[in-house]
Amino acid sequence: MEEIKVFCPATIANVSCGFDVLGLALDAVGDVMIVRKTAKKGIKITNIIGQDLPLATEKNVAGVAGLALLEKSDYSGGFEIEIDKRIKPGSGIGSSAASSSGAVWAMNELLGQPFSNLELVQFAMQGEKLASQVAHADNVAPAIYGGFTLVRSYNPLDIVSIPTPDELFATVIHPQIEIKTSDSRKILKTKLTLETGIRQWGNLGGLIAGLFQEDYELIGRSLEDHVVEPIRSILIPGFDDITSGAKQAGALGSGISGSGPSIFALSQGEVTAEKVAEAMHQTYKSIGIDFDIHVSKVNTQGVKPL
Repeated sequence: MEEIKVFCPATIANVSCGFDVLGLALDAVGDVMIVRKTAKKGIKITNIIGQDLPLATEKNVAGVAGLALLEKSDYSGGFEIEIDKRIKPGSGIGSSAASSSGAVWAMNELLGQPFSNLELVQFAMQGEKLASQVAHADNVAPAIYGGFTLVRSYNPLDIVSIPTPDELFATVIHPQIEIKTSDSRKILKTKLTLETGIRQWGNLGGLIAGLFQEDYELIGRSLEDHVVEPIRSILIPGFDDITSGAKQAGALGSGISGSGPSIFALSQGEVTAEKVAEAMHQTYKSIGIDFDIHVSKVNTQGVKPL
C-alpha cells in the first residue's frame, strides 16, 4: 500500500477511578486521516480541515508522533498526512490522542507492521507530550489497542487490554468550552491521604473486575473518583446536575472524561444510553452553553481502516 485512510477514535480517559492509567475507545466519534508514503524523508502535514491547527510538523501532535516512529524505522522515505479533524481540541475526549495514534498506526500499516502496538503507544505518547507537557498513555493506549486498556506501568511501559461487556454503552456530553489538559493538571493536588488512596484503589480494582465478569452493577458501584473529580468538576458548569440526572435516567455511573469539560456516563444497553442522553440534553439546555452529545458502543478495534 502507498496510501491508507483511517478512522481515529475519540477516547474517554481515567474512567473515574483510573487517573492516567485507564481509558476506553469510542465508536461514534473520531477523526479521519489519510496517510501516504513519499520519497522525501520526514513528515509533511498537507491539509487540516475542521479545526484551526498548525501544519508545521514539529507543532502538530500527529507530526511529532510520526517523527518518533520514523526515528526508529529503517524506512528511507517519508509520509504526507491529511487530517479531517472532527474532535475539538480541549474537549476531553482525546483529540490529540486521536491524531497521534492515527498517524503512527497508519504509518505502521504502510510499512508492513514492523512495530508492535506497545511501540506505537510509545510513539503516540510523544504527541501527547507536545499537547499537555506530559507523555501520558491513557488516551493513546485504547485508541491503538481498542476497548478498555490499563497502563499497568509507565516505566517500563506495560499496557493491559481489558475485556468489554457486550451491552456496555457510553454517553458523552461535550459543553462547547475548552479546558486545556495542561491547565487542568495544574490545579490537581500532588499528595493523597492513605485513606483516599485506599478508596480509589478499591474502585479501580472493582471496575476492572466488573468488566471481566460482565457485572454491570459492580461497574456502576466502582465509577467513583475521590482524587481528581472533586477538584476538576468545579471547572465544568452543571456537573452535579448532569451526573445526578444521568443516574436517575438509568446510567450505571458517570464522571469527567479526561480533563474535561466532557462528562461521560456508562449504561447497560443502547436504550438506556439514549435515555441518559436525553436527560443530559434537558439538563444542559437550560445552562445557556452550546453542547454536543454522543452515544456510542465501546470501540474494541481502535484505529481502523476506512
